[in-house]
Amino acid sequence: MVSNNVSRQSPAVCSLQGVEVKEGLAFLTSVRGPCVARRRHRDPAPYRDRKDPKPEIGQEPLLPADKRKSPCNSSTAKTNARAPYDTLGTARSSAASNWPFLLPHSYETPTILCLSSAILPFLPLFTVAAPQPPFLDTIYPNTNPRDTPHNRQNMTPPPPAAIEVIPSAAPASNGGVTDGPMRLEDIYSRRKKTDKSQWGTAAPSRSENFKAYSHSHKPKAKKWDSKFSIESLSRTPARLKGAAVYLARPGIISLGGGLPSSEYFPFEELSFRAPGPGHFDDVTAAAWDTLSVGKHDMAAGKSNYDIATAYNYHQGSGSAQLLRWITEHTELVHNPPYADWAVTQTVGSTSALDMSLRMLTEPGDYVVSDEYAFSTAMDTAAPLRVKFAGVKMDAEGMLPADLDAVLSNWDPAARSGARKPHVLYLVPTGQNPTGATASAGRRREIYAVAQKHDLLILEDEPYYFLQMDPYTGADAPPAPPPKSHEEFLAAVVPSLLSMDVDGRVLRFDSFSKVIAPGSRVGWITASEQLIERYSKHADVSTQGPSGMSQLMLFKMLDEHWGHPGYIDWLIHIRKEYTQRRNIIVDACERHLPHEIVSWNPPMAGMFHWLQVDWRKHPHASTKSITEIEEEIFLAAVDKGALVIRGSWFYAEPDAKHENMFFRASFAAAPSDKIQEGIRRFGEAVRESFQLQA
Repeated sequence: MVSNNVSRQSPAVCSLQGVEVKEGLAFLTSVRGPCVARRRHRDPAPYRDRKDPKPEIGQEPLLPADKRKSPCNSSTAKTNARAPYDTLGTARSSAASNWPFLLPHSYETPTILCLSSAILPFLPLFTVAAPQPPFLDTIYPNTNPRDTPHNRQNMTPPPPAAIEVIPSAAPASNGGVTDGPMRLEDIYSRRKKTDKSQWGTAAPSRSENFKAYSHSHKPKAKKWDSKFSIESLSRTPARLKGAAVYLARPGIISLGGGLPSSEYFPFEELSFRAPGPGHFDDVTAAAWDTLSVGKHDMAAGKSNYDIATAYNYHQGSGSAQLLRWITEHTELVHNPPYADWAVTQTVGSTSALDMSLRMLTEPGDYVVSDEYAFSTAMDTAAPLRVKFAGVKMDAEGMLPADLDAVLSNWDPAARSGARKPHVLYLVPTGQNPTGATASAGRRREIYAVAQKHDLLILEDEPYYFLQMDPYTGADAPPAPPPKSHEEFLAAVVPSLLSMDVDGRVLRFDSFSKVIAPGSRVGWITASEQLIERYSKHADVSTQGPSGMSQLMLFKMLDEHWGHPGYIDWLIHIRKEYTQRRNIIVDACERHLPHEIVSWNPPMAGMFHWLQVDWRKHPHASTKSITEIEEEIFLAAVDKGALVIRGSWFYAEPDAKHENMFFRASFAAAPSDKIQEGIRRFGEAVRESFQLQA
């Protein structure tokens, strides 16, 4: 960062060849690669007295710790307590020893700023944390699993402090960039600049290339080196995947990769029917359009995606074509308040959760969650020997004060020596199983506790767009639809991602609940550092979602509906699930004994959470809560109704539980069967409690 009040001097003289010097500043453009200045200078002096081992071929020599220098001698310079590789690098050339080079660690550095020592005292220079380049992690000492302390059970916790809601960070200067709200027209004007070299077979892509706005004026995410597992830190780039960067070169003949020739794919054309945008309420055949894609549509100039590309190998991030749409959607809806956020595709949220837990936890760790948590999440964690620590809930979900209490009072001795958790798992909207939805205020309070205890947040949000108006009765008229797309987006509860000033949220999104679960396509939004670690795992495991699914979603979402059409679809599907919610709540009003069963109508999602007052059971004094729960469950099954036992969702099954719940879904059964299913469940409850019909 250079001050505007730099003292005007005559141009300095710099003997570096090819460097243009103006007003004491020199610029050398278009330099690629990690830490180029330090790598390419030819003065051997900094390394002459090295005692550390000689670097291997292809590895950048690193200065010994006692010879590393801060970027400048200005009194305004701030040193970074982190490893020196996360700060601006410094090197000196024998040809111009009074010209220190300041070069941030980044994959592509368009400019090297060369400053004359004559003007250095006038510049308020400081070191800043820079995003780690995707291929430098293997040479960073602080990411070597042998050098990184992972037994952090005895680390001193931060001093207790009052919970304080931290407001979103405001940029010091926006440089003329409008920070929102994002507009649909911004997306399509930005698309004209898209680099289509990423469209090819197995081509690597980055979500950064598809953002409509510049985010450089926003703060950078925190660094999370200490949170990674040994497994994650041990991951290195997939060598063959790295060769794909050269496929974008015009005219290159690839004899390198083992990519099958699309000539032998036994698919010439794919066709399917989808509803036309704006006709989602029309069930007639005329409302459905046939979408087709050929094997070589890209070569023919008919489309940006085709069978030859989609059905071949992909990078772990998925195709650039669909990644562009997902990145635009994320920016439109959430607009994360920090600069270096990134997106990568996933094979659904369950796979994303599994890989995230492996990335962030060690065997014996605990993850903090709601006291009633998604059972599949716990089943995913169990083979990793990771347990869940439950936090009390109310109608809005997790209680922030209880979350703070659990973490502040964490006792490793009472948890088999487990260290204090650093991962929080949440389903904030239409929580599974309770159906609870956290308000914007509740989410800010939870985020503040996460900041206090330095938690990473796994924000699992498959039901985010199934937010509903309050239940007002079975006969109440439906709420009017939103007047515009902007009104719809403004009405949804803000996500934790939209509040994330630190880059501590890993948000899981999915098409499973709003398009089709069999597509197995989702995505994670998080800081570039977290996405980089995740992607190294994906490149050698899931390798991205199905190409067939990506192709069909691209044709429908990008080419057929567009972003406005997808929002119309979300408005439509929200209305449909609201009607189903109303049906099941009305059925409960009609068929369940109110003196035994109680509930709060859900405000989002697919689940209705029913509390049963088991203490009124005639055998409450002789039977346990678990025995009575099982009795009701089996009686309902015998009558032809399947509801799920609440005990299956205990975050801590061995803890004492005083309340009984059942989960009923209003998503799966046809609307006309929901009433009958609840009636049968009501019969089972009455028989168990020996009540008259």
